[in-house]
Amino acid sequence: MRHTVKMQGLIVGHSELEQRDAAARRAWGRFRPGMAYELVQPIFRLFTEAVPMRGGEPRDEEKLARYHSARDKLGLELVDADGRRIDTAAIHIADYTEQQGREALELEVLVRDEEFWGG
Repeated sequence: MRHTVKMQGLIVGHSELEQRDAAARRAWGRFRPGMAYELVQPIFRLFTEAVPMRGGEPRDEEKLARYHSARDKLGLELVDADGRRIDTAAIHIADYTEQQGREALELEVLVRDEEFWGG
């Protein structure tokens, strides 16, 4: 099912959230940017600068703290294909496009919404 990340009504991008770990309440998948992604991309690039290897350890704690602070102020929301808002704890876009090319975008979401998990 297609999920959309929005910010103040603008479409940041989409993902099918192909991978899910119900125990960790985590879902992730390939991210396809929308028109508003360019507005938030610099914030997600801060994360890439702080954690230059996907899945690696942070190399710059100050940048990582700036990233978390800026990301949390964006007011991102996740909606499903029916337009229903999904309650999330965090929305993260891993943007390694500068290092690995255009396809190196992944959406990762921590989902609190019980209905998302079939509950």
